[in-house]
Amino acid sequence: MYEVPDAPGTSSPGGSPDGTEISIAINNVGKIFQSDNKETIALDGVDLSIKRHEFVAIVGPSGCGKSTLMRLIAGLTFPTSGSVAVDHVVVDQAITNLGIVFQKPVLLEWRNVLNNVLLQVEMRGLNPKDFEDRAHELLRSVGLSDFANSYPYELSGGMQQRAGIVRALIHDPPLLMMDEPFGALDALTREQMRIDLEELWLATKKTVLFITHSIDEAVLLADRVVVMSPRPGKIETIIDINLERPRGLAARKYPEFEKAVDRITEIFLAKGVLHGGRNRAKPV
Repeated sequence: MYEVPDAPGTSSPGGSPDGTEISIAINNVGKIFQSDNKETIALDGVDLSIKRHEFVAIVGPSGCGKSTLMRLIAGLTFPTSGSVAVDHVVVDQAITNLGIVFQKPVLLEWRNVLNNVLLQVEMRGLNPKDFEDRAHELLRSVGLSDFANSYPYELSGGMQQRAGIVRALIHDPPLLMMDEPFGALDALTREQMRIDLEELWLATKKTVLFITHSIDEAVLLADRVVVMSPRPGKIETIIDINLERPRGLAARKYPEFEKAVDRITEIFLAKGVLHGGRNRAKPV
């Protein structure tokens, strides 16, 4: 089990500095993009509440507004209609008390791993020296303790992404948002990262919003899976995942896993996101 220390000057993992409950409330949100006199409806009538410490995965086809929804929560863009609130405060500016992990880790090639991680606190005007012990402990927890002085080009894709996750966690944010963080990894590395992320989450109990195209990944990681429709993005259903933790590799064998995967697959088949392959040649 991972053991992750508190960041200097913060509360215990999963809490906020003032001790209030962290939650996300998305109320009837719509988002329209305008470009060259063309109107694109990215999201339409989205309602979603996420409780503190929850691990929520959003799964849906490309272009359904998953990443747009994440940017709305972070305050990087704003809804055309409806409202988004974090910790009971309406989001009307960029939120700083969170961590974001993207599909690509975006590490600076001229900085070693430790200094890439500490860049997060430097940009926040904090003293990186105060965070060095935590950085080393987090790197140890994700198997990178021997690579603190290595440069990105010396790391595999999975190792780079681990460094990106540590960078997102270095300031001990109560909310972690992950946008297809394993999408660029090979299958084996992706599976190991999924197991490692669950272990890290069990140790920290951050509130996590995880965006993915993978049905299996969503079911294996989340407490609840939000299933979105093709654009304009709407929530088709929200599925509670009743699998014991830690789930590890064995969870794929459980009937609950198969039932949840089948239910999501049926939704995507009905929406035309997936096709059953009825015209495939029969085996001889």
